[in-house]
Amino acid sequence: MQAITKTEFFFPNQTNKYVGKVRDVYTIGQDYLVMIVSDRISAFDVVLPKGIPYKGQVLNQIAASFLDQTQDIVPNWKIASPDPMVTIGHKCDPLPVEMIVRGYLTGSSWRTYSSGCRTICGVEIPEGMKEHQKFPHPILTPTTKAEQGEHDMDISREEIISQGLVSEEDYIKLEEYSLKLFERGSQIAAERGLILVDTKYEFGKKGDQIYLIDEIHTPDSSRYFYSQNYQEFFQKGLPQRQLSKEFVREWLMENGFQGKDGQRVPEMTPEIVESISNRYIELYEHITGKSFVKSDYTNDVYERIDTNVRNMLARL
Repeated sequence: MQAITKTEFFFPNQTNKYVGKVRDVYTIGQDYLVMIVSDRISAFDVVLPKGIPYKGQVLNQIAASFLDQTQDIVPNWKIASPDPMVTIGHKCDPLPVEMIVRGYLTGSSWRTYSSGCRTICGVEIPEGMKEHQKFPHPILTPTTKAEQGEHDMDISREEIISQGLVSEEDYIKLEEYSLKLFERGSQIAAERGLILVDTKYEFGKKGDQIYLIDEIHTPDSSRYFYSQNYQEFFQKGLPQRQLSKEFVREWLMENGFQGKDGQRVPEMTPEIVESISNRYIELYEHITGKSFVKSDYTNDVYERIDTNVRNMLARL
């Protein structure tokens, strides 16, 4: 079974196409976007050479579910999800920062902290913290939004405002929205026996209105721990059981790849690809509480997507 790693559509009134690390985004006129979530996978800002079957469906359906469950906090771009791999929504002008919320000292923040740094994106981190320790309150560590092939860069609240990337008025709203979204995501995760450890949010504007855009609370943009045994493992200094893309990054690092010049991606064997696919499906079932229904890869997937998108666009 081949993963869906490339799309070539031309929809009615299509005016542009953007290919991101994972998503192919088609602009319809001036008002709408068709986002097709492919099975591509990226790590360290590098698209890996093999796709992961069902990954696109997992990401799209988790994001669609969370967009529906958080629309009372902030308006979002989603109008409909007419296909397991597709969301159609409002075209917004993206704001050039990503809002990263961290509830625990782990992943890249731990790597920064363990190197001796005690400030991340202008936020002071207390002395004496341990890996995977919960912060007293979630912290915001924004980054710039990088072009494909470039690395996101940490940036402070003060730098964002002083450089005019986002107005102070809008940035205050982004902080408020991000923390409320993280609180809601944490509540939903807790109901499923999970801890939402950290995540990122992206926002855009349509007119004067701020919208939540892109994905939300998926394993590509978020890290989850299992709440069971969290405290025991933390006290013993053991690795946490987690559901996120971090296991992919760890596998790459163990095999000598961190996205640096001259490094080669290790071989992605069928066993590795299958294990990554299974981990994505596992997260879907845990975070949604539903059994994952695999979409049909045997018939013409591209024809299915094209038909579903065209039928939805005709109704807009």
